[in-house]
Formats: sequence, C-alpha cells, structure tokens
Amino acid sequence: MHCHTKEGSLDGKITLYETILALREKGYQGMLITDHNSYKAYRHYQKSIRDTDKDFEDFVVLKGIEYDTIDAGHIIVIMPTGVKLPILELRGLPVGLLVDIVHHFGGILGPAHPCGEKYLSLMNTRRGKRTRDLVSRFDFIETYNACEEPESNRAASELAKRFHKPGIGGSDSHKLDCVGKGYTILPEFVTCETELISLIRRKVPIETGGTLYTRTTRERIGKARKILPYSFWFYNKGGALLKGRKRKIKSEEENPIDPIDPIEFE
Repeated sequence: MHCHTKEGSLDGKITLYETILALREKGYQGMLITDHNSYKAYRHYQKSIRDTDKDFEDFVVLKGIEYDTIDAGHIIVIMPTGVKLPILELRGLPVGLLVDIVHHFGGILGPAHPCGEKYLSLMNTRRGKRTRDLVSRFDFIETYNACEEPESNRAASELAKRFHKPGIGGSDSHKLDCVGKGYTILPEFVTCETELISLIRRKVPIETGGTLYTRTTRERIGKARKILPYSFWFYNKGGALLKGRKRKIKSEEENPIDPIDPIEFE
C-alpha cells in the first residue's frame, strides 16, 4: 500500500517490473503504486506490462499517489478506477483543498507516516498541530511504515484508534531490499481501485505490520538527517510556486468540462 518506483519517483531505485517480481516471490497478491505526485509508473504498467506479460495476471496492480501538500506533508490518495485528475501530478495544493477535490471525485485519502519527520508528516506540520480535527476528514491513516521508527508507527496507530480510522501498512520502498517489508492484509480480495475504496470506506478489519527497514537514507547519514526535512520544505515550497502556474493553466484549459464528470484514465 506504499511503494515507489524508478519510473515514477525521482528517488526511486527499483523498476515497477522488479517490484512486482519481488512482491510475488514473497507471497503478495497485489500492490498500490504510490509514487510522488506521479502516475507515470501506472501508465507504464498499462502499456508495457499488464497486456504483454501474462505471468502477472494473478497479481493486482492499483494506481495511487503520494501527494506533496504545501502545508501538511505527504498524503496517500486513491482515486476510483478509470478516474485520473491531472492536478494530482502537480504538487503543492493545501491539504484542505486536496481533501475537497479527492472526495468530490469519489476518491479517498490519508496521511502517510503521519507522526514521522517534520514537514513530511501531518502531525509534525503547523497545519496538523494547529487543527487536530483535520484528521477526521481523512478516510484512513498509514499506521505501519517500514521506514519509520517504532514510536512513529505506535503514535500513528493511536491516532487511527482515536479518530476511528482504518489503518493501512506499507514498506515505503524505494530500493529492492526494502520491497515487501510492510504489508496490509485485507479481509476481501480486490481487483480494482473502486473495490479497495469501498472496502476502506466500510471500515472493515484490516491488519497491518511488517519488518522495519534500517537502511534508509536518514539512518545512513546519521546526525545529518536533520537536514532532510528542511530540504523537503524548500523543495515543496519552491515546487508549489512553480507548479501553481501550471495548475492555473490546466484549470483554465479544463474549465469547459463539467467538473462533476470524471476524467477518464487513458
């Protein structure tokens, strides 16, 4: 439920094809691609893997995204099958507007590693600290992230319990040796995003867990890890300003379209 790829994330070191192979070998039945502000890997899956490699017919690949908000860190977004919103590939929306847009088009969303690093994680942002009730607007919470500290995951689980939200788990993998470190066990088999959305909205029992990954970039660089959150802040703020113009142009181009009608995924 939280995987990055070389095709879709700048910091991804493993291809989607390699990820699928590794997960299948470990007994997984599917994955949710959650690249940073990008559906490139899913488009690659549609064109180059799904219809050409019959060996993967028993493995479900779903499209998701890890969206970089300007004020509340990383948010995992899942849109219904066949729905694509180009605006989700342009980072920097404020979280309140993101929630409104995603819910308007039938999607669901929840904070990734909500109690993790400053600026990257909801509860360690000014927005999250100032408005705790913001959590109630989300549909789920990532309660297990293999790249987080144990106390971060425990705090995320407590947050989910307090607000009665379903929990999901994932590896947050960017490299091969991290793939499969985190898992989500669903009580029902799903074959598409719409079925997954329905399952989470019904708040069915979901089991999460895994094995912590201890070779993350921040672990390897030691004390210098404090630089990473500030680097993200500059990256996100600067990106939001640059992408803002593109979002405005896209909005003007799409204005003739009835906003209630979903944009079909090509």
